Amino acid sequence: MKKTGLLNQPLSEVIAGMGHFDTLVIADAGLPVPPATRRIDLAVSAGVPPFLDVVHAVLGEMQVQSAIVAREMASRSPETYAALRLLLGETPVELVAHDEFKAQTAQARAVARTGEFTPYANVILVAGVVF
Repeated sequence: MKKTGLLNQPLSEVIAGMGHFDTLVIADAGLPVPPATRRIDLAVSAGVPPFLDVVHAVLGEMQVQSAIVAREMASRSPETYAALRLLLGETPVELVAHDEFKAQTAQARAVARTGEFTPYANVILVAGVVF
């Protein structure tokens, strides 16, 4: 049994298999997942697990060179946006329209669906390299 870090097997597997520029989406409970994109459903109930907790856990395992969020997140959910920026630290964040964000999820290696009910609580994490 793994004793530290990310314990979710499907999520850990996706991260371990990612290469440079591959993407992983951490999503709220309502983001549509394209039919051909792998869905890792973490949602248990409303708010469980929270979006920010999942992002925090993933950042402990994944080398992230940049992130993409919907522009609407900053205006509709400013507290969540501020907390996400804090978690990401110096990582560059690109803001795009929500429709563009949804379109980009089709190229992701996977979408991890949380139980988050905060509007626009979604992020696309772009894999970096550790060397």
